[in-house]
Amino acid sequence: MNERPYVIVSCAMSIDGFLDSTGPERLCLSNAADFDRVDGVRAQSDAIMVGAQTVRRDDPRLLVRDAARRDDRRAAGLAETPVKVTVTASGELSPRAAFFTTGDGLRLVYCPSGCAEALGARLGELAEIVGLGEQVTMAAILDDLGARGIRRLLVEGGGRVLTQFLAADLADELHLVVAPFFVGEAEAPRMVRPARFPWTDTNRAILATTEQIGDVVLLRYALSRRCAAHPQHEAATG
Repeated sequence: MNERPYVIVSCAMSIDGFLDSTGPERLCLSNAADFDRVDGVRAQSDAIMVGAQTVRRDDPRLLVRDAARRDDRRAAGLAETPVKVTVTASGELSPRAAFFTTGDGLRLVYCPSGCAEALGARLGELAEIVGLGEQVTMAAILDDLGARGIRRLLVEGGGRVLTQFLAADLADELHLVVAPFFVGEAEAPRMVRPARFPWTDTNRAILATTEQIGDVVLLRYALSRRCAAHPQHEAATG
């Protein structure tokens, strides 16, 4: 069986745990220095994943922005941008989304088998459509990515996808950036949805590092033994 990718879950949230506001424009939760840090993490990844709602709401390009980092990837025999990955239950994705129209790398869309044919007809050659049974799980996606040789996956949201990875204990690291303000809107999207998570008051996640980046703070958590910052890493890999 192929090894699943090493998974980094990454997001920025307000002090009160929101990923965005309810306004028409995307809320900026970070700053230029942190955007550059995330760009570096992207450049070191084999694939970047977001949920279909993020594709629809934020229209992300998911590209490596820094020219030197793109050059380094090319020099290593890699595409300028990691493989783009999304998952949809409904198949409601527009071929005009930046996810499909920017960058030259492979794009993978995971969906229930029942909507794969219709989605493939809508997107054509813009992406490879992968049907994964009646209901797609993050574990099944990781199995497929591992079989494709993806060794490092960066998961950038949104809240539903973050929740599924974290609740299923499928993440190796969490990179959590906290912005210095509140959102305070009951209907705004939160970082995670209600779920049962592996980390509780009696099983605390391991805080590996903290870093102030301008007016935001980065909290990096080691969530599995595969993370070098985890106390049990050496025993797990030795």
